[in-house]
Amino acid sequence: MLEMTREEFEELVAEALDRIPPELTRLMDNVAVFVEDEPPADDPELLGLYEGTPLTDRGEWYAGVLPDRITIYRGPTLRMCETREDVVAETEVTVVHEIAHHFGIDDERLHALGYG
Repeated sequence: MLEMTREEFEELVAEALDRIPPELTRLMDNVAVFVEDEPPADDPELLGLYEGTPLTDRGEWYAGVLPDRITIYRGPTLRMCETREDVVAETEVTVVHEIAHHFGIDDERLHALGYG
């Protein structure tokens, strides 16, 4: 398994977020991004997870709710990648994938776009 500290991995996630075009990040609303070491035990290969209400599903009722949560998982990413460059690329794909869920884009469409 490739070695990388949590701080180094968090920096890669931050860099991936910085590469999201500003016109999209301005549209993001009430969402927080976290890094965790491992995903839930029932899905040990999960690289990222979006939990919340996509922007496309929010209505008048959407007020006073906790932020949506995007979690990027360090362990499975490091286990599947062979080089630091692989980790950088996979982290960027995962961050984009989870942000796309915030915008209401489903897995099928993301896979078709190469963000599967």
